Amino acid sequence: MKKFQVTVNGNVYDVEVEEVGGSFTPVARTEVATPAAPKAAPQAAPAAVPTGATKVAAPMPGKIVDIKVSSGQAVKEGDVVAVLEAMKMENEVVAPCAGTIASINTSVGTMVETNDVIATIN
Repeated sequence: MKKFQVTVNGNVYDVEVEEVGGSFTPVARTEVATPAAPKAAPQAAPAAVPTGATKVAAPMPGKIVDIKVSSGQAVKEGDVVAVLEAMKMENEVVAPCAGTIASINTSVGTMVETNDVIATIN
């Protein structure tokens, strides 16, 4: 067993790797032409967050699969604002406080990162 320390997204993990029998034989590599990767679709610039508004942020990276509110809608603390799919699981993103939805800052099908603003509440 060999022990390694691996850092992923700023989190440090200690892992043990078992070496399986066999021998290693280096193989000469040849250059193979690979097709160019398709260009990523341009991302819209994030909408500005109104002053004094409370942000509803993505708790993890994933894909927005549903938005349950609309701009101007009244919400209570804990109401579902959006549904975020991460690792094949759907996660509800809830309002952190009561208020009125000031803006929706994403759309269905958009990939978001941790702490990206999904909506704002006044």
